[in-house]
Amino acid sequence: MSNAMYNKMWHQTQETLNSLLDKESQHMMESQSNQIFISQMLATFYIKYVQIFRNLEDVYDQIVHPQKRILIRKILDGVMGRLLELKNEMVELELTEFHYFDDILQDLKLAPQQLDIPIPKYFLKEKLEVIKGREKILAQILADIGLDIPDKFSQKYTTKSIPLEEAVKLIQIAERARQGRLRAMFMKQIFLQEYRAKQARILGEKVIDMEAAALRIQKVWRGFSQCQKTKKQREEEMIFLGMDPPPLFNEVSATIIQAEKVSSLRNETQVKHEENYRKALVTIKNDLKLIEGPDIKENLQDQIRHWFIECRNLTGTFPEYPDVEEGGSTIIFSNKTPQQVTEDIIANQEEEEKNKKKKKNKKAKKPKKPKKEKDKKGAKEKNKEEDEGWKMSPSVFLPTMEEGNNVYKDLWKNKDESWNFPQNYDPELIKQEKRKELESEIRVQVDELMRQELKNLKLAVDREKEYPVKAGKKKGGRKKKKGKKGKKGKRGKKDKDLTADRTIESLYKELVEEGLLIQALKVNLSDYIGSATVHEKAPLVKSLLLAGPSGVGKKMLVHAICTETGANLFNLSAANIAGKYPGKNGLQMMLHVVVKVARELQPSVVWIGDTEKTFYKKVPSAERMMEPKRLKKQLPKILRLLKPDDRILIVGTTQRPFDAELQSFCKVYQKIILVPRPDYASRFVLWKQIIQRNGGIITNALNISCLAKITDGFTQGHVVEVVKGVLTDRRIRQQTYKPLTAGEFIATLTSMSPVYQEEEESFKDWYAKTPMGKKRALALMGGNTEKEKDKGKKKEKKGKKEKKKK
Repeated sequence: MSNAMYNKMWHQTQETLNSLLDKESQHMMESQSNQIFISQMLATFYIKYVQIFRNLEDVYDQIVHPQKRILIRKILDGVMGRLLELKNEMVELELTEFHYFDDILQDLKLAPQQLDIPIPKYFLKEKLEVIKGREKILAQILADIGLDIPDKFSQKYTTKSIPLEEAVKLIQIAERARQGRLRAMFMKQIFLQEYRAKQARILGEKVIDMEAAALRIQKVWRGFSQCQKTKKQREEEMIFLGMDPPPLFNEVSATIIQAEKVSSLRNETQVKHEENYRKALVTIKNDLKLIEGPDIKENLQDQIRHWFIECRNLTGTFPEYPDVEEGGSTIIFSNKTPQQVTEDIIANQEEEEKNKKKKKNKKAKKPKKPKKEKDKKGAKEKNKEEDEGWKMSPSVFLPTMEEGNNVYKDLWKNKDESWNFPQNYDPELIKQEKRKELESEIRVQVDELMRQELKNLKLAVDREKEYPVKAGKKKGGRKKKKGKKGKKGKRGKKDKDLTADRTIESLYKELVEEGLLIQALKVNLSDYIGSATVHEKAPLVKSLLLAGPSGVGKKMLVHAICTETGANLFNLSAANIAGKYPGKNGLQMMLHVVVKVARELQPSVVWIGDTEKTFYKKVPSAERMMEPKRLKKQLPKILRLLKPDDRILIVGTTQRPFDAELQSFCKVYQKIILVPRPDYASRFVLWKQIIQRNGGIITNALNISCLAKITDGFTQGHVVEVVKGVLTDRRIRQQTYKPLTAGEFIATLTSMSPVYQEEEESFKDWYAKTPMGKKRALALMGGNTEKEKDKGKKKEKKGKKEKKKK
């Protein structure tokens, strides 16, 4: 796609966003009572914002104009934040983390794939050098301490050095085996030649019928050719129906290769244009300072002098000049003409006179209303709130999007860019921006000069009113006001920095050496958002719990989060911290170092594997020496220390959540997500992808549908283990003449135990006891009506008590 195409895509997306913002502003004011309508409305907004997000992400990644990219990034962050807000609204309304949009997708004529949220490419692009540098340091530290363990997901094999004599023997054995195979092949060929000659001698006496021989050859050939045609037609039919992939489906086409080249060139152009833009910001400002700076200074001075004279003429005295803390002359002349300034002076005078009169009249205090009237008012307000129904909660990100949308309308919507084909920076826009900056800088200097000029004017004109004592009083009064602003009160106790004398690099090395900061595995993720701007304002999620049976991919998800966001991974599992930093002071030091490094090198993920051990109901005797509950009291304190702008996420994984104390467990983890075993569709895709990734070739001889049906109850971990066990190097080489079959995989599965229905039910029963599970159960059982009845009973009891008192 060319620059023009991406510009067109941006304009279309902005139009869609504009209409969506109008709809949202309408629904914000309306109150609704129909829950089905509310959930459909939220889901529709969510899906439309996902489409806008996908388009804006593509545009931001490929557009090269630096000033457009600044605006697009601002709107993109706003859309991401709004998506999180809508997701939070849906969770609170439906009381579940999972939502189904099938009907709405059908109405909007969208495919399920269009609901996938891509990870913004700029997450890693903008800090690629930092991540690479960090990875090098981590690898070096691990190598120095002898913990450079190869990645178990990579297919690298460790080589062992052997003596020369053993190596020679191995080569001799292999060579003799090769010669033996060749000799056997030659002997077989000689035997076949002798057999054919013998058969020819026997059949040579018989008369051969040429016509019969020709018919036989024709029969065999026609049968073979028809079989080939039928097979080809069947394959074409299956491809047409979408049940089989087309030929060369897995091979990368020339078009995609060309598109990748264009994309990389576009990224290089982005970098060049960004550098030119940064340089232009400095040079254009310096040029404006030289050319327009003196004129701006003179105009500001004339404007302020005119204000002095107007105030003197209208009030009889010169005005008080605003302090630097208040903003100086910007308060008076912020987007105002001289006439508006004079009108404001007159209005302020009239208000002061009115206020003085009111203070004199308001000496008598108003009689207090009796408590009964207050109680009645409170009850009425509560009834009004109940009758009003559901309203969408106010958004933090809608103003950001509306502001960005307005800038687009005013600046870019109808802008003629025929002169700017390479899409470099626009110098006129930079001049407009820098004029404001320059004016604010010059205004500070002008304010200092004009304050002195105002003092001189007061001394010259009002000598009879100006005395040093009064001036001193005024100055003292002002100082007192300033003193009021900085009152000495009870300040919140700041946490002591236990490692103030140490660098982040030394703390980082210590955590790596202790095994608390580990290297994340290279795993991709397709549905994770966040960015620094969004974290500051979005509904804050500090902690997340992933619960599910063994092998469903909980740890893989943790590693994928780190890979896609470039986050550091800290391992605070009970087994990993056992025996490290002993004692209470040691534990405090460990957590301080972890939080400090995680905050300095954010984004960071703190992973607590087998987190149920930290919240054991009763510690097993075999694990008492490990002290698994060390972090139980400290985790809530860590969560309190995390600020909204800290990009730190605490992730716990567990396969036995029912062993933990539920109350303390749910206090620490704000979000609890059950990761279930895969269904038939997931298993079908899983088998196909895992076999292909491990070097397997899928043919008609391999019935994947059969494998997917048979493996009901087995997890992703089981599938990976089975495929790796079957697809050895030797079996991969044999595929050309011996294709894979389902029976090979089924034989290995027989030795594994699946996730039984009882185990899955125990997870569901446990989740029903969590706060979210309880709310959902109440809602399904009609809990809202019961609450209303309880409220009515309480009111009746209150009424009876009041009667008794009377």
